[in-house]
Amino acid sequence: MGRYTIRRLLQAIPVFFGATFIIFMMVFALPGDPIRALAGERPFSESVQRELRERYNLNDPLPVQYGKYMLALAKLDFGESFNRRRVSDIMKERFPVTIKLALFAFLFEMFLGLIAGVLAGLRRGSFMDNLVLVSTTAVVAIPVFVLGFVAQLVLGVQLRWFPVAGIQSGFYSYLLPAMVLGSLSLVYIARLTRTSLVENLRSDYIRTATAKGLPRTRVVGRHALRNSLIPVVTFLGVDLGALMGGAIITEGIFNIPGIGREIFQAVRSQEGAVVVGIVTALVLIYILANLVVDLLYAVLDPRIRYD
Repeated sequence: MGRYTIRRLLQAIPVFFGATFIIFMMVFALPGDPIRALAGERPFSESVQRELRERYNLNDPLPVQYGKYMLALAKLDFGESFNRRRVSDIMKERFPVTIKLALFAFLFEMFLGLIAGVLAGLRRGSFMDNLVLVSTTAVVAIPVFVLGFVAQLVLGVQLRWFPVAGIQSGFYSYLLPAMVLGSLSLVYIARLTRTSLVENLRSDYIRTATAKGLPRTRVVGRHALRNSLIPVVTFLGVDLGALMGGAIITEGIFNIPGIGREIFQAVRSQEGAVVVGIVTALVLIYILANLVVDLLYAVLDPRIRYD
């Protein structure tokens, strides 16, 4: 497994450079002048504009800007915003908030999704199975922002079970937005677990294990469910990174000062360095999450060998 891990890390290098290059080009090739946007209604003098363009390398061609950015990134320098704030300082301030939100959403969708999927898969065609299918279809049909406002109104304002906005109440403030953020992924986990479990329960090795007289709990838990988790783990690994970057709407609805809202504000103000720096960190999270998922395959399925 050691050689496989090294090989996967080496494969991640071109992925990282390719992804960051595309992101950099897309952000800095957008129409509009960030210096004029920064000045607002009172434009800067020509000397100030030249100084700012020189400081942020805006006069260089995009490939040259990308090269300078990557050289700085090798020194763990993510650049700075137009108000002279280090992007690394912004991430240190914002990332912990989004990590907490994503972690609560991840645990919520994983446990409830697996439980719902297993119950539906074991009782295929029953009331529980139909309930899971109907409820998940309803959740998929509702946009996230609608679900967020409805949850905020009903559970926050009317029933007063959760705080409506902000993070002043500690971890309790993260519960409602985490449920909204993880609701769509919970649907996919439940359906994926159900489908995979039903398919494995029909397999020959399950019939063989049952014919040998193994207890039902062991047949389901150790054999059917273990193999059924492989596609679920794949989805969870990808979704962990998606939760980090996909919290923009949820953080906006619940007024959470996380990394998603920071990206939204940076895009509006054309803060290219902030957008690229944060998205670069998210790319690294995606790569590491997928590496962990690949290594977990051998744990779930002993037939998989890497060396």
